[in-house]
Amino acid sequence: MRWSDRYRLVPILGGLVLLQFSLRARLGDDRVAPDFLLLALLIYTIRAQPGRSAGAGFLVGVLRDALTPASFGAGALAHTLVGYLSAWGKAVFFAENVIVNGCLFFAGTWFRNLIVALASGRLKGGQLGWELLVWSPLQSLSTAVAGVVVLLLFGRYLAIRLSDV
Repeated sequence: MRWSDRYRLVPILGGLVLLQFSLRARLGDDRVAPDFLLLALLIYTIRAQPGRSAGAGFLVGVLRDALTPASFGAGALAHTLVGYLSAWGKAVFFAENVIVNGCLFFAGTWFRNLIVALASGRLKGGQLGWELLVWSPLQSLSTAVAGVVVLLLFGRYLAIRLSDV
């Protein structure tokens, strides 16, 4: 791998972080809008090893927890698990397909929401079911669509080979 190839990911991830804090609030309800910060983590995990992905997930989770101190620690746990499992899962599954990556983005978002909801303890009974069966799938779908668009636009630049759909 060339030296310049290592840093191709940085501008794209930086752009996703900027979208998280500038555009996401304008895309509607926070429970449905795509999570660009988690998407940046998941795109990073496509190319990284599980240990590094878990570390990146922990950093993203601590950043998210700093913004929502009511459930501090739940986001760090959830993002660490999602980072590790998604990096491990891409080695098991064929990760060069757009549909597989879209499913990875969907499952990662939904699993993160599940862990945060359970670890924070702020949702009980019907609220938990409503969150996991309605709001989480909607946010997961919007994040997956945003992720597929990013991969289709920048996949070649990121040196991620995507097979034809």
